[in-house]
Amino acid sequence: MTGFARLLRAEWTKLRTVRGWVAGLTAICLLIVGLGLLFAAASHSSCSNGPVEVPCPTPPLGPDGVAVEDRFFLVSMPLDGNGVITARVNSMSGQIRLPDATPGVRNVTTGVVPWAKAGLMVKESTEQGAAYAAVMVTGGHGVRMQHNFTEDVAGGAQSVSSGSPRWLRLTRDQDTITGEESPDGKTWTGVGTARLEGLPAKVRIGLFAASPGHLTVTANSLGGSASASRFTQVTALVDEVKVAGTTSGTWDTDDIGVDHNLDGTPHHPGGLVRSGGTFAITGVGDIAPSTSESTIERSLSGLLIALVVVIVVAVLFVTAEYRRGLIGTTLLASPRRGRALAAKAVVVGAATFVSGLAGVAVTVPLARSIGRGNGVFTLPVSTLTEVRVIVGLAGVLAMAAVLALSLGAIFRRSAMAVIVALVALVVPYVLATASILPDEASRWLLRVTPAAGFAVQQSIPAYEHVTSYVAPVTGYFPLPPWGGFAVLCGYAVLALGLAVHRLNGRDA
Repeated sequence: MTGFARLLRAEWTKLRTVRGWVAGLTAICLLIVGLGLLFAAASHSSCSNGPVEVPCPTPPLGPDGVAVEDRFFLVSMPLDGNGVITARVNSMSGQIRLPDATPGVRNVTTGVVPWAKAGLMVKESTEQGAAYAAVMVTGGHGVRMQHNFTEDVAGGAQSVSSGSPRWLRLTRDQDTITGEESPDGKTWTGVGTARLEGLPAKVRIGLFAASPGHLTVTANSLGGSASASRFTQVTALVDEVKVAGTTSGTWDTDDIGVDHNLDGTPHHPGGLVRSGGTFAITGVGDIAPSTSESTIERSLSGLLIALVVVIVVAVLFVTAEYRRGLIGTTLLASPRRGRALAAKAVVVGAATFVSGLAGVAVTVPLARSIGRGNGVFTLPVSTLTEVRVIVGLAGVLAMAAVLALSLGAIFRRSAMAVIVALVALVVPYVLATASILPDEASRWLLRVTPAAGFAVQQSIPAYEHVTSYVAPVTGYFPLPPWGGFAVLCGYAVLALGLAVHRLNGRDA
């Protein structure tokens, strides 16, 4: 057995023979599981159908298994095989619901939201979640090519108005859909290409319009922000519509995803008004990934309290030896002091990782199952993403343990080391995610402090083409998952290096 292996074994023996430390490691797992499942059991969701409470509808799933919003007005005809559709979008107008200036009086203004969209679409079927590709003009983001809800490519930045129309063309060649734009219908520029695997021979081809909610973000009394989304609609005037290919030549209308009132009438319906070759298409809703439902990381409410236990156990693992005068014995057994401290870090980090991994791995699937029974829908994620969240959060606890142990070796006093670790890890996370600070200050904290490591838990990405409030308070971190984790690892390694330097430079 090598010298370092003997040190690891000795430190493991110390850790497992102190009942308080073993109890702390066990508590880490139990806190994550217990509080997470308690939170899931206490969470309920239901919708009302008049006076009757009914289960809320679950979002449809897109071709990639992502939960999506698929609500828009479609004017289409069947296409058998390859084909081309060309049209000119002359203008976009609409209505936006604003916060009521007078209570009870609807405050509605004219205009379109930035991600209101209208254009051409090829869709597998009129079922929600079916594969599609579309080229479109938007209210504030120019021409775009989007497909299968998650994919978005920018075209020209020009907006559309009555004096500045935009021509669009969508071409289907088997599974490949190509979008183009033109200022005059003669000179064409490619916007993007989508490949829809397994697209059947018979599809729908036509025109569409959609308008997501109007997002407002306001400051709250604590200094943070609150968001609200309100109803909007868009009307696009489209003409010069030409379809080439094997079609029926008959236009059908579908208000896809529309909600219905108690009497069966559509709630906020879209519509079509046709005058000769001009189509006035009104749409509401969005065609995009769903981001407003519960996420897997929301079930991990016990993680922060478990982190406090991690810090206490890791600090005591080193400061107890200073308090009892046993550090000298440890260093006599290993004259190379840095190796002794490294062995402590490996042991406490590994033990914490195992405990945290067990807790998170049990909580995530069980909480999702309990939530489903309570009517709470959890946004599905890929297996790799779920593994990243589970393993990554266990890694966060392990690196937090290494950081706390290093602070214990630097200060050699339990209280001071615990306080500094809490200020470095827990306080920034709470301030950033509790809507206490302005959004930019919250993002800054989650970039430059060890709390950046929590970015590894974000399971749903921030999509550019989705109207949503992207801020730490809503679960979005400023750094990518593994980038944030790397920041935490950097702090842990730096603290361990400083602890080794102090240990080598001074008597124990």
